[in-house]
Amino acid sequence: MKVLITGANTGIGFATAEQLVKQGQHVILACRNPQKAQVAQEKLRKLDQAQVDLVSLDLNSLEQTRKAADQIADQYGNLDVLINNAGLFAKTKQLTADGFEQQFGVNYLGHFLLTQKLLPVLEKAPKARIVHLASIAHWAGSIKPNKFRAEGFYNPLFYYGQSKLANLLFSNALAEKMANSTITNNALHPGGVASDIYRDLPKPVYEVMKLGLVPTSVPAKLITQMATGDEWAKRNGEYVSAHMPDWKSPHAKNQQLARDLYTQSMDLVEKYL
Repeated sequence: MKVLITGANTGIGFATAEQLVKQGQHVILACRNPQKAQVAQEKLRKLDQAQVDLVSLDLNSLEQTRKAADQIADQYGNLDVLINNAGLFAKTKQLTADGFEQQFGVNYLGHFLLTQKLLPVLEKAPKARIVHLASIAHWAGSIKPNKFRAEGFYNPLFYYGQSKLANLLFSNALAEKMANSTITNNALHPGGVASDIYRDLPKPVYEVMKLGLVPTSVPAKLITQMATGDEWAKRNGEYVSAHMPDWKSPHAKNQQLARDLYTQSMDLVEKYL
């Protein structure tokens, strides 16, 4: 089974890759930083249990994401699982290469384009699965197209919440669109996890916060089940949590909002498809 994981050189992505390699799955690490990715690859190869490949993926650029997707399609032909894991939390306003607010652009829109480009590759597998990492933080966001490029006052938590809500809505929209296909889509909240995503928080804040965090192995176990477990073979359009309540916000339950965001996103990435 071929499994591609974005942002797999650290945190939840690496822990998930480790569990999948131990299952004997062929794991493809899609990462932005080649040095860190090579270190992760070497660690996983030392397990000597499965093939571990690297692909360069920079979700900060739609053009680079397009190139990565084309390379993956050419190199592998088919994929069984796509795990949209990579993410960041930005405490100050940053823009992607294409001028989008960085959390929206990297956490969501880059993954949206990557997934669209890889759907034909996933359709070649007998039964493929897509796993989207959302978050309970989606409660803090709403979908505001006028804020996709971070106009006006910058509230980091809103923008992170918007990106995670977008991930969840994308899973819901794709689950509906692909209902009669061989591909399933599901999303999860990994929980409060001791991972690199909080690396930009002030140290005293992080020291307090990490008291309530769980190790990356906890969400990795759930993601691995969603990716390869028999119990997830026919589940589609679900949202679950690794160790916290899996409550959906009213926005997340709005299927028309999911459809509208999907249409808007297709327009935003159109020239890269």
